[in-house]
Amino acid sequence: MSTDIEIAREATLKPIVEIASQLSIPETQLEYFGRFKAKLPLSLIDEEKVAASNLILVSAISPTPPGEGKTTMSIGLTQGMNRIGKQTTVVLREPSLGPVFGIKGGATGGGHSQVLPMEDINLHFTGDFAAIEKAHNLLAALIDNNLQDRKRSLNIDGRTVVWKRVFDVNDRALRNVVVGLGGTSGGVPRETGFDITAASEIMAILCLSNDLSDLKQRLGNIFIGMTRDRKPVFARDLKAQGAMAALLKDAIKPNLVQTIEGTPAIIHGGPFANIAQGTNTVIATRMGLSLSDYVVTEAGFGSDLGAEKFCDIKCASSGLAPKLMVMVATIRALKYHGGADLKELTTPDTDALRKGLVNLEKHLENTRLYNLDAVVGINRFTSDSDEELAIVKARCEELGFDAVVANVWGEGGAGAEELAHAVVAKIESTEKTFSPLYDWNQPIEDKIETVCTKVYGAGSVEYTSQAKKDLRKIKKLGFEDFAVCIAKTQKSFSDDPSKLGRPQGFEITVREIEINAGAKFVVPITGEMLRMPGLPSIPSSEHIDISDDGTITGLS
Repeated sequence: MSTDIEIAREATLKPIVEIASQLSIPETQLEYFGRFKAKLPLSLIDEEKVAASNLILVSAISPTPPGEGKTTMSIGLTQGMNRIGKQTTVVLREPSLGPVFGIKGGATGGGHSQVLPMEDINLHFTGDFAAIEKAHNLLAALIDNNLQDRKRSLNIDGRTVVWKRVFDVNDRALRNVVVGLGGTSGGVPRETGFDITAASEIMAILCLSNDLSDLKQRLGNIFIGMTRDRKPVFARDLKAQGAMAALLKDAIKPNLVQTIEGTPAIIHGGPFANIAQGTNTVIATRMGLSLSDYVVTEAGFGSDLGAEKFCDIKCASSGLAPKLMVMVATIRALKYHGGADLKELTTPDTDALRKGLVNLEKHLENTRLYNLDAVVGINRFTSDSDEELAIVKARCEELGFDAVVANVWGEGGAGAEELAHAVVAKIESTEKTFSPLYDWNQPIEDKIETVCTKVYGAGSVEYTSQAKKDLRKIKKLGFEDFAVCIAKTQKSFSDDPSKLGRPQGFEITVREIEINAGAKFVVPITGEMLRMPGLPSIPSSEHIDISDDGTITGLS
């Protein structure tokens, strides 16, 4: 069987001008990054067209460690919709080097449902991540500079500074560090740490901003810490927002590339869904809706993470509204949630499959929390038996949901045409209107408990003493009208990754709550979640290489 990279190399890339022409974008509007990549100006966004177009959200059941092909399904569905005559653009997140070199690998899809050029997209792409990293770390440097400078000091209490640094590689050694060593010229010693770039508040702000002006205002609203006389300090107090926005002047523009079948793809922003909001930028989504009749977009991990944050943070903040959710399911993940061993997931096991269906059932129930219709897209693998596929389809029909088997890896858009027809039919017949789960004006505890009990299925929420202290600070600072972006394991509905299937009535423990005032949400951190992941014992980087002629291998 050919690898993803071999299949990608066999494809004939079209010049990006040809891709832009499909969306009626004049050549003069493109900002080129070589022959096959370009940035799009924000002036192309048309709010009337945004309101008239159709937004399709792709989510998934709780995944196995390698993931269930949500990005691959999103790309395949987009190709399938174009094949049946529906002008459709896929809008995705940019890959982080953390997973690329870690356990999951790249994030450009797979097989005959990829976005290209995959090596560029998975590595440095157009430099957006680097710009976000630099803007974030500039603020960190300004904070430490102010701590050192007595003449212009804001009297910041270094012990209260919550702004860490970021780095776009999984590196557990950077989680907790001490800066300012080396004597009086080396700065003021203090404890701090690093988060991964995808978890940066700058990433969150970029993804939620409407334009450059909004971006700059949000950057100025970033909460840094407290003064020694207990007054809050923001990035604007350091006059940091202008320089930070300047670093992001190109990063705010969405990136246009193509699928392996030569249909348009927009890729922009890259927050993780387990420790951040897990969706691409508001600007990219609006851009796609401005340029095509349908937009297929994904939100990371399952409906309990990316989809919840897409609906309750991104849509509630921007006014966007999905028309439909496509729920990606795989036979292997259902068997995993039914108790099958990871090493045995390619072996037929109808008993484990039936037991694991409860996970899919809960994710489908979650779509109804937002008053959304859903279609189940069963991502077919070569190891799936017809009997197993029939069991899943029958159960979905019993629950009142259409389910379609799609072989998007092996057949690309041709393998998703039936799914495309089902999606269009459901959109055209639905009478439902999207609504978020909670009102941002509710108390923070109410919003946390609403998500935990209704979306996760928890019985109660417990707060540690630190989390209770954080809640008091949030109230004192007047940030109770913020959304909640809960950091939770993707492996389970609960905060315990070992609780597979559909756990119910469990207790969620909120360990601490971080403030992202620029993004206008707080981050309750549950269980053992970390905002700087570590590499696995055998990282994907071990399989990546480059030949003397510049050919990259091992990237997937």
